This record gives sequence, structure tokens and C-alpha cells, in this order.
Amino acid sequence: MTDTALTVHQTSRPHGFPTPDHFAFVESPLPRPTPGTALVEGLYWSVDPYHREMMDGDFALHAPLEGRTIGRVVESRDPALAEGELVAHRQGWRTHAVVTPDEVRRLPRFDGVPLSAHLGILGGTGLTAYVGLTRIAELREGQDLFVSAAAGGVGTATGRLARLMGAGRMVGSAGTAAKAAYLTEHVGYDEVFDYHAGPAADLLAKAAPDGIDLYVDNVGGEHLEAAISSLRDRGRIVRVGTIAQYNATGAPYALRNLPDIVEKSLRMEGFLVRDYYELQEELYEFVVPHLQSGRVGLDETVVEGFDAIVTAFLGMLRGENRGKMIVRAATATEHRPQ
Repeated sequence: MTDTALTVHQTSRPHGFPTPDHFAFVESPLPRPTPGTALVEGLYWSVDPYHREMMDGDFALHAPLEGRTIGRVVESRDPALAEGELVAHRQGWRTHAVVTPDEVRRLPRFDGVPLSAHLGILGGTGLTAYVGLTRIAELREGQDLFVSAAAGGVGTATGRLARLMGAGRMVGSAGTAAKAAYLTEHVGYDEVFDYHAGPAADLLAKAAPDGIDLYVDNVGGEHLEAAISSLRDRGRIVRVGTIAQYNATGAPYALRNLPDIVEKSLRMEGFLVRDYYELQEELYEFVVPHLQSGRVGLDETVVEGFDAIVTAFLGMLRGENRGKMIVRAATATEHRPQ
């Protein structure tokens, strides 16, 4: 084990799209656990769209950034955390973290399921999709849905889960024709349009000429407006994120059809996945058998090496990922599926 640790700090607030200059890698002596804690070495890190939103004020400057991490306990001074145990925690962009038992979630190992799935469809990303479909939208068999940013982590998980739940016609939007093809050929979407090809309202109306029952919104702006127009009476909108605004420098997009929410008796609701962690076991029960059978695949883009975490994050914001963007440590080699 190394004698030093690396953390990533945010050094300034971005105006528009962030750059590598907004971050710094900080080296320090390897932390040592005190009684009641354990030292965890990071194996996999998640970079997520919400990190960009937090850069505007929620992240403290010149301090380690938070985020989802999978790691291995390498030194413990608490009997509740055994050395060698695999855990998930939220201390984020650092190679090593000192944690208490209450700050981690012990990860079950499922035969044939890669560890990285606990950051994707079995982690916060998949739980977001599951909560959105089952608790917020209350998807019923045969209902039609539209998902924006369908090629991202939440978008691919939503497509996979909705297909398992018996959804009807599934339409998505993505940033390239190649992503659209992947989503229809592998994830289960019936049609996906490249949102660069024209106004979102026109593209959605063509892809779903008979309308939709629910919309899972990862983007906001023009996509949300298009979905409101396409929703049938008593349709539902699940608000997950607003990617369209994260790097914007001007005024946010002004929706022109808000009266339709009243006229069509639509319901729009957002949520925070942290309020639904009690559903984690339910998610496992629903998804794991399908992962093991091969009916559900993993949609992930894996970047090698902690030193590439900033590059991976900026690439995710530019849409360079297909599915969940994950950073893998060199020491994670032994945990890769054989």
C-alpha cells in the first residue's frame, strides 16, 4: 500500500463549462484510522451530472469533493469493519478515506455481477431510475414514456428497468446517432432521436405521434416543453435533473406551454434519491436476477486511473459516455469479472 493519498479539490467557481483549471490534485500522507474508524482504499469512483451543479456553491473550495465511491477496507480499528471488506461511501474524489461504520454501506457480492454495477444500475443511478418509475411516475404495464438524455447513466437504467416493468412504447433523446443506435439495439428503446437534428417538439412528435403517458426528465428546457405538449391527459413528469442549465451562462429556457399542465391535468414531481435508500434491497431483488441471467446488461464507460477522474468528469459533461461514467483504480484489477 502506498504511503501517500491523493484528493481532488475545487479551486474556483466556473462560469459556464468547467475546465481542468477549476480542480487540483492534492497529495498528503496516507491517513491513519483512529479508534472506531477504518481506512478505505478507493477502487471505483462515480462522476455524475449533479457534481456540476454543486460546483456553483455547494462544494467547498480547496477541500476534497464528495461523491460515490466503492472501496476496500485496508486497515480497521473498528470490529464492525473487517479488513478486506468491500464498502460504498460518499467521501468521493480521493484515493483513501477514513470512515466510520455509519458512513459506509457494505456491498453484497452477487455471482456473475461486476462490482462496478454498484455504482450503476445497482447504485444511486439505478435507484434513481427505479424510484422515478415505481414511486413517482407509478409506471403501469403498457404505458408509453419518453426519457431525455437516454444514453446517460440514469437514462440507460430507466430504459432497462422500464422494459422489465412492461412499458409500452419507449422513446429517448441522445446527442449522437451512434448513441441512438446503441439505445435501440441494446437497451430496449423503440425509437431514439438525435436532439441536434431539429426542434425537440418536432422530433418527439414524430417519434411518438400518439403521445406519451410519462416523461423522465434529465434535461429540462426545450425537452421539458416538448414533453408537456406530447403528454396525454393525466400524464406524469418525473424531474431528475436539468442538464441543459448546468453550464448555461444566460437566462434559463422559458417554458411556453405551462398552461398545458393545468389543461391536461398533468403531474410533475421531483425527488432526491437519498430519501429512498430504504428501497435498496427491493432494487436488488428486482434487478439482480436479470443481471445474472444476462437479460439486463451493464451500460457503463470505464476510465482507467484515479488521475483521470477530472478528465472523466468533463468528458461526461460533454456527453462522451455511454451509460454510467466510472473511474477504475489500477488496484481494482483483481475485482474485475473473469
